[in-house]
Amino acid sequence: MATERAREARHREIDAIVEAKAGGVAETRDEADKYTVLGAASRRTFANWLTPIEEHFVCHRNDIPDADADAWTVSLTGGLEGTLSMADVRDEYPTVAVAHTMECAGNGRGQHRPETGSVQWDCEAAATAFWTGTPVSSILRDHGVSASDGRWLTAVGGDPSDGDDVFARSIPLEKALDDCLLAYEMNGEPLPREHGYPVRLIVPGWYGVNNVKWVEELRVMDSMVTEGSLERPGEHAYWQQESYRVHPEGVESNQNKTVDTYDTWDQLEGAVEHPYTFDANVMSLIGAPSGESPVDVRPDEMVEVRGVAWAGDDAVDRVQVSTDGGDTWNDAELFGPDYAGAWRLFRYDWDARPGRHTLLSRAADDLNRRQPSRISGPDAWRDALETDEYPWNEGGYAANAYEPNGVDIEVRTDNGKDVSE
Repeated sequence: MATERAREARHREIDAIVEAKAGGVAETRDEADKYTVLGAASRRTFANWLTPIEEHFVCHRNDIPDADADAWTVSLTGGLEGTLSMADVRDEYPTVAVAHTMECAGNGRGQHRPETGSVQWDCEAAATAFWTGTPVSSILRDHGVSASDGRWLTAVGGDPSDGDDVFARSIPLEKALDDCLLAYEMNGEPLPREHGYPVRLIVPGWYGVNNVKWVEELRVMDSMVTEGSLERPGEHAYWQQESYRVHPEGVESNQNKTVDTYDTWDQLEGAVEHPYTFDANVMSLIGAPSGESPVDVRPDEMVEVRGVAWAGDDAVDRVQVSTDGGDTWNDAELFGPDYAGAWRLFRYDWDARPGRHTLLSRAADDLNRRQPSRISGPDAWRDALETDEYPWNEGGYAANAYEPNGVDIEVRTDNGKDVSE
């Protein structure tokens, strides 16, 4: 198993990132003290379509490698042969930019009761950025791979572990050929160290763990990574086959060489015994009002409720907003940019009355799958889906319940008085 030891450099690293990001992120509790985790410091991040680098969440377990782009290489192995320098990645292939909503698979873990282990995210680990780089398909085709044939692409990170595990993640070759890229810029700027400098994999619409940072190897394989499947020392399969799997408490996940569906929700509904966290489940968050300060309104003034909604590989079909804690619901308007793999903005004009209110949002995708209301208890498992609950799971992964993400708002008249006082 991958080591659970605390990293000595973790807090120094966190302090440096918080300073560089000018307060746009804040530390989130990690009970094992081994991850570097920083999430959006304000819900207002989720009132805008593009997330500034300063507000983009950060999550990694190992130390950031001391990388030199001029010396960094990406090895091509398995069904591929060769080595790419960063100059090759930049100059020998087309340059593209994609919008991608990245969400940590553990986002919402801190909302599980009883509490699960590891990083206690609330809802702050989601962001949308533009990523610029080279299409993975261009590299694969240049090396004779133009069809998926049921195979997988494994990306290996170059971040040094303090144990014997290797950070390796496999994605279907079908997805890699469709829309993935090796990115070296973020929002038009050079890729920051904490976001994978000099190069990372971007898998649009899929949970952050699939977007391997500091890529040093791409390997075409007939299966997902399993133990001993890489031609290198160390433990290979932990981050694919054990961690980031959705299962009840006390269950050891079986290792699969392949699965027939990559849709995380389809897996939750029974397609895979212990689902993998691939594409993101349908989700929404209100960003404004943020609840951080009272909302002052004048007579006949409407309050705009604004937020974001996303659904992984699927499209967001609709969003509803409740201003009374879920008793009634109203359709919100989707607006702004509409890119595959990226969130949509939504808004709802609220005729707000002075007092205290709980705002909720819930989204549905184009397959009519809607966010459940809450997270179940540990004993429910898949039965939870039938009672409008998301299954509590030991890792706290892929949660998308809407009630835990409600925003409590105080509305005041324009003279600052709450008439309910």
